[in-house]
Amino acid sequence: MQFQPQSADQRGVQALEWCGDSLRILDQRYLPEETLWIECRDAVSVAEAIRDGVLQGAASVGIAAAYGIALAARHIGQAADWPQTLSADFALLAAARPSAEHLGWALRMLQDRLRRPLGVAADVPALLAEAAIAIHTSDDEANRAMAKLGAQVIRRHDRQPQALLTFGHGSALGVIRAAHDAGLVSRVDVCASYPGNAGAIPHLELSQNDLPAVLHADAAVAHLMKVANPSWVVVGAERIAGNGDVVNTIGTYGLAVLAMHHGLRFMVVASSASIDLELETADDIELGDVLAGQGGQPLFDVTPADLIDVIVTEKGIVERPDQARLAGLLSPRRLH
Repeated sequence: MQFQPQSADQRGVQALEWCGDSLRILDQRYLPEETLWIECRDAVSVAEAIRDGVLQGAASVGIAAAYGIALAARHIGQAADWPQTLSADFALLAAARPSAEHLGWALRMLQDRLRRPLGVAADVPALLAEAAIAIHTSDDEANRAMAKLGAQVIRRHDRQPQALLTFGHGSALGVIRAAHDAGLVSRVDVCASYPGNAGAIPHLELSQNDLPAVLHADAAVAHLMKVANPSWVVVGAERIAGNGDVVNTIGTYGLAVLAMHHGLRFMVVASSASIDLELETADDIELGDVLAGQGGQPLFDVTPADLIDVIVTEKGIVERPDQARLAGLLSPRRLH
């Protein structure tokens, strides 16, 4: 059973390929110089890939974790108590990148599938694989919706071609591509954010799609905002707290502060699965446990909600995010 959904507009880097008995992951640590794939056949190898930074992007991490559970179930084959049998695998994958709310959400979706009636003759490994594929497919659909909504927000403020600034990937780049297709982008300035090649990958993706992208060092960002005057800063999110605070790749907070100083608009693009309403503010996160990488180097930072102009999700947009607006977005009574 092979499955490889395309990204939002079928033009981004394809990072995951489900092969039925394995998960192939593009090792993004070596891009753009090399294209290397890692083949994972169990939950342990998927967790290692997530923990070691093979994958970038919170949504991709969540999808990979879902496939990791499917691989664990396939390896086991049969069990009398599936939730108990897979509990260690769920815990292992959850701990691989605790900052990513999408990862926790994806694992909860598979746990919910195990709680539903399975039947005596149910092929549980196949059912979990189908659930993981459904999460992968829904992410593609969400990316298309976010790309459209984000471009509409940009057009609403300015219908002329304009410069955008990013160091994001995934959903953030989907918005930029959609805006470019709508004739709204004159140039994309990409920040080479720490750690590693977090700026090189989005620059590669945009350049491959013939967008006018320029890669800049972090130290040049303030000067760039002053002299080039981009209209929007567009980024993604690892997790969004109930009040609208955003956890994302280190450097996001600095970009938001600089954007505020220079009068630029700041857009966060993330699926609704990244919103954690139980987390009142991002200050409630244990920074040392969640936001620090190996050797104590910070991998993520927190951007306060009052620095964010709009959050774009597949369910809709939230301008000037706060607790009431985000709760309303996720309300089951909301039709769109």
